[in-house]
Amino acid sequence: MSAARPPDHPADDDTAIRVRGVRHAFGDVVALDGLDLDVRAGTVLGLLGPDGAGKTTLVRILATLVRPDAGTARVLGFDIVDDALAVRRRIGLAGRFPAVDGERTGRENLETIGRLDRLPAAIARRRASDVLERFGLADAADRAVSTYSGGMRRRLHLAASLTGRPPVILLDEPTTGLDRATRQELWASVDELRRAGTTVLLTTQHLEEADRLAQRIAVVDHGRIAAQGTAAELKAAVGSDVLTVRLADPARATGVVAVLVDLDTTGVPFADGAAGELRLAVASLDAAAEAVRRLDAHGVRIAATAIERPTLDDVFLTLTGRRSDDHAATDVRTREQVARTAPAARH
Repeated sequence: MSAARPPDHPADDDTAIRVRGVRHAFGDVVALDGLDLDVRAGTVLGLLGPDGAGKTTLVRILATLVRPDAGTARVLGFDIVDDALAVRRRIGLAGRFPAVDGERTGRENLETIGRLDRLPAAIARRRASDVLERFGLADAADRAVSTYSGGMRRRLHLAASLTGRPPVILLDEPTTGLDRATRQELWASVDELRRAGTTVLLTTQHLEEADRLAQRIAVVDHGRIAAQGTAAELKAAVGSDVLTVRLADPARATGVVAVLVDLDTTGVPFADGAAGELRLAVASLDAAAEAVRRLDAHGVRIAATAIERPTLDDVFLTLTGRRSDDHAATDVRTREQVARTAPAARH
């Protein structure tokens, strides 16, 4: 067993979560492949990546629900294997599926969780009241959870993870499937947690969410960290402006992308066939003008153009070769087409 350490503070510095060389596989499928990660105390770190990138596996390892095949991880100085009980007592966990009992009231759910955390009954009641108020659920506290809206259930689930006042919260895509208004309500709750000094590891597929909440962002791809930094640092790493061209005929988007490939500083333009848009990182206005000239030479009618600073979506595409959202399949098809046609297009 590891030596005991102060209960709510990192052992040596301000790193609340430290992961080194963590690997985990499910049969032949490698979920994590030597991942390294640090999360500073009192900050929100956004772990950004598509389904299958390894985000949820990392959360489950940090929550001591899964043992890594290799590597080490520590939460507040405690080893997630040797000191699993100490880790569990210092974390809250909330995922994409609310784990609350619909037949019980919101208050009953939270008080039960408090008792399971070995809180005395009076303290469990007081903490339940506190978090219900904090998350705007006081008026509905004594209603059955089955009468709650989806957003209210998510807030209750997040409140449940805080009943024991843990210094570290693991949020695994907590806003998946929610409408924008409800997502923003949860964002406000995460902001409040961070301002109160809680460390938050937030996994998400929503680029806007990571940009809005996280002081630092780590992009995970194929079980490894592809890049990390502030949102501004990651966007600057693209090193170019991004030209967006909307075509009058959306069906032509994927067919003409090959003629622009050598103008894109990241290697391959992105074609969104559904929206009829092309996006490419360009080093200068001259390159943008050349892209328009080439499209015109191929008889492609352009509805609109715009030059913008890179977004986190551009960062993700640059680093991983695919989008973080449901356009990934389109991007894969586009890249396969470019691989077949680009050499001919250049001659």
